[in-house]
Amino acid sequence: MKAETGPLPAGERSQRPAFYALRAGGWRDLVTILHPPYTLWHLSYVAIGAAAAPQIHAIRLVAAIGAFFLAVGVSSHALDELNGRPLGTRLSDRTLIGLAVLGLGGALAIGIAGLFVVSFTLVPFILAGVFLVVAYNLELFEGRFHTDFWFAVGWGAFPALTGWWSNALGVHEAGQAIAGAGAVLGCFWVSIAQRRLSTPVRELRRSTLSVSGEQRLAGGASRELTMESLAAPLDGALRALSVAMPLLAAGLVALRL
Repeated sequence: MKAETGPLPAGERSQRPAFYALRAGGWRDLVTILHPPYTLWHLSYVAIGAAAAPQIHAIRLVAAIGAFFLAVGVSSHALDELNGRPLGTRLSDRTLIGLAVLGLGGALAIGIAGLFVVSFTLVPFILAGVFLVVAYNLELFEGRFHTDFWFAVGWGAFPALTGWWSNALGVHEAGQAIAGAGAVLGCFWVSIAQRRLSTPVRELRRSTLSVSGEQRLAGGASRELTMESLAAPLDGALRALSVAMPLLAAGLVALRL
């Protein structure tokens, strides 16, 4: 997840840059840049896609989840932090670049192994995955791939499609296509909802100096508007979804195994 504007100096921040961010420094920075709730959330899309396939192959599912953890959880987030330090970590550029290269390299290695163990039809997925990580996070092509739409494609629809295809390896009945399409489109739109919530709360946490004003209710009461009061429902919804989606994915996989 990337802030649309540069982060404020640490002394000007009134709160953490994300609800899951730990105090800056040491091993805590490594945990923070993994964006644990969001990474688990996006990995759940792989499982949801697999659950829509005619049959779940446990080893393929584990391998796909491992590849996406390395590509998205590690590499993509390291590149994101390298560009402006939106989470305010103290990790060096060398460390972040190393994490990005190792993460993407590990994901690529799993994908190449899958070509020989599973199917060469995975080639387009490997190429698309590498492109999305690099193009989105480095804002290539004048940032054309760094949009809400491409976030939902790359971080929502694509993991679900990969999870589905790596287990189905083809479409043999109309019902299978409908199940796969439903899972992919569902994950796409949940990712759109995530962006609608995360974009304003990132602006509040990372780019807002102060908030002033009040909310006047029809009954005559009024409430003071603060950064905390505006951020709370957004963060609350994101927290709830980051728990709900992995639980949903786990339930669906358990049902199909």
